Amino acid sequence: MLPFLTLLGDGKEHSLRDAEEHLAKFFTLSDADRAELLPSGQQGIFRNRVGWARTYLKKAGLVEAPRRGIFRITSKGLTVLGSKPVRIDSKFLEQFPEFVEFRDASKSGLDSNADAKSTEINAVAVAGATPEEAIELAYQGLRGQLAQELLSVVLSCSPAFFEQLVVDLLVKMGYGGSRRDAGERIGQSGDGGIDGIIKEDRLGLDAIYLQAKRWQGSVGRPEIQKFVGALQGQRAKKGVFITTSAYTSEAMDYASRIDTKVVLIDGKTLSTLMIDFDVGVSAASTYVVKKIDSDYFEEG
Repeated sequence: MLPFLTLLGDGKEHSLRDAEEHLAKFFTLSDADRAELLPSGQQGIFRNRVGWARTYLKKAGLVEAPRRGIFRITSKGLTVLGSKPVRIDSKFLEQFPEFVEFRDASKSGLDSNADAKSTEINAVAVAGATPEEAIELAYQGLRGQLAQELLSVVLSCSPAFFEQLVVDLLVKMGYGGSRRDAGERIGQSGDGGIDGIIKEDRLGLDAIYLQAKRWQGSVGRPEIQKFVGALQGQRAKKGVFITTSAYTSEAMDYASRIDTKVVLIDGKTLSTLMIDFDVGVSAASTYVVKKIDSDYFEEG
């Protein structure tokens, strides 16, 4: 916020794009830095923070908007700059009643019976994240917790159920055509390291051979070699090895260097895919974050 206000210190009008370019140079950001997105992938982190810096300064009365998309410093803002602050953050802005009113109004939007989840969001916000970042970081935390719980449940299931779970997941991902078609082929091969076969697409142009291991310990190179040998015995070119545990570095290195295409899915990736494709999970709550529709307010 301080370099943003410093930019406006010349008393001239500036656009948000001006601020972005100025701050990018001030922080010596690379193109990659500026392209980094929030976890949702919907907005850039840098642009999001610039936008909220403008909002906070405006709510504190240090910046005003003479017209849409254009900003300039106020007399109060010039006074603040004249005091030569070392840093401007939310705590600094608490000296201005307008900002405190804005902050308290935002907090009052939360349920008065806020639970640990909303408390977590507030904690992240206090740490310096923008509201969007706070929501998304809290979401990622909840998602990570769900992934761990999901994997624990999967480990308690029988091997047969796990094989069917793998089929459900691959069908949801677009493989196999239908669950019935895929399910009839899983667990029927029993050919030295192959648990099943599933179509690569609905037309069955190619087949993918599967190995599903509901294990606690890490899967090593010998297990992958055994699977690859079974693939070669079937003249198969593609295979997927899925485990509830992890792979040793030797196993991953081996799979990356062989001609046969073998994809290794560990427990962490498995739980992530299950969440992404709604296998074994259901929606508990939905929150919609809205923004101003600028096109609606365009006057002809």
